[in-house]
Amino acid sequence: MSTKQIVQYRTITMRHFSHALLLALLFSSMSLATATAAPTGAQGVDEAWRKAITANDLNAIMTLYSKDAVMWLPDAPEAKGREAIRKSYADLLAANTVTAASFANTHYQIAGDLSVGWGDFTLVLAPKTGGNPVSLSGRFSVIVRKEDSKWVYVVDHASAHPAPPTPH
Repeated sequence: MSTKQIVQYRTITMRHFSHALLLALLFSSMSLATATAAPTGAQGVDEAWRKAITANDLNAIMTLYSKDAVMWLPDAPEAKGREAIRKSYADLLAANTVTAASFANTHYQIAGDLSVGWGDFTLVLAPKTGGNPVSLSGRFSVIVRKEDSKWVYVVDHASAHPAPPTPH
């Protein structure tokens, strides 16, 4: 091989290497952006709810519900529409300070302008009358819909975990 051929070979090799490196960097930054992107759909609404409820911010909570949403909570009547949902949360927050809220075993899916989520929740309440904190836990399922480019709850259902089966 002549010196000229070696230089041409190295130039071509470096150009291919540079292109491959550029593509690798591009794809790794794209997956990093995807991995660190804010959650959307039901997951995003659940995260916003967790932040709003632990801030004890009734107005922030209410921005997460559609005007025709329905909510079912353990040991409570159906709350249909924003006014009824607001009353449910206002009663909860009047009697308690929410000190913690968390989700576990969550699953989320998005299909077009609808998204669903389900899993387990834990909510820790400090009664405003004093006494020991109360921990509520159970399971939840939600349906959210994109309205005016914003995801909001249309169905919010929480229930207590069932009692364990009794041995025979």
